[in-house]
Amino acid sequence: MTQTTPISRSLFIFSLLYGGFVVLAGVMGTKLASLGTWPVLGDLAVESAIFAFLLLVVLSSAVAEQHGQHTANKLVKYGFIPLIAAMVMLTIVIRLVPPAPFWHDQEAFQRLLGQGVRMQFAGLISYGTSQMLNVYVFSKLAGSGGMGKAVALRAWIASLLSQVVDTILFITISFYGVVDAMSGEPMPIGAIMQGQIISKLVLSTIMVPALVVFFVRLGRKLDAQQS
Repeated sequence: MTQTTPISRSLFIFSLLYGGFVVLAGVMGTKLASLGTWPVLGDLAVESAIFAFLLLVVLSSAVAEQHGQHTANKLVKYGFIPLIAAMVMLTIVIRLVPPAPFWHDQEAFQRLLGQGVRMQFAGLISYGTSQMLNVYVFSKLAGSGGMGKAVALRAWIASLLSQVVDTILFITISFYGVVDAMSGEPMPIGAIMQGQIISKLVLSTIMVPALVVFFVRLGRKLDAQQS
């Protein structure tokens, strides 16, 4: 009988969470969340998917810290599976499965959960690129300038860079050349990017450092209980 090497408890649990948050990140973006009014910055708003997306950043960083960059990269690559499966399933349910004759919320359902092919493609590209960049920067900083133990700082820097790249890719692919139906003018992608980047950097600063420290400690505790 072939004996298999058991997967660590932390990697198993973090992988389950990662797959769930990948799916949530793909469907939560239709709600815009207010971050309040800030001095100099003014009113900030961001799509709600950022909360799930930042947890993906946190989990991939925690996995990289405990199990190495290679394993974290595999986690990001496997994340395409639930993301694409969710996109396909939603497309089938919205476009191919007819609503019951007594159900009248098809239009609202489609408006909230339906995405065009272009936006789906943008989501896939921005997800893969930004998450791989996050893992790379987080891991690279571990070996430079004595930052190996500065988990929160490394995660914060990696998150800031990945969020900027994610926003630039997603907004550009989704809206470049698109004309606003109301004004007849091209979508102001520069202004959209600016607001989104500022909002995401604020949230990254608030959420990521503390959460990465928490998940790294949790992972070590889970693995210690397993041994």
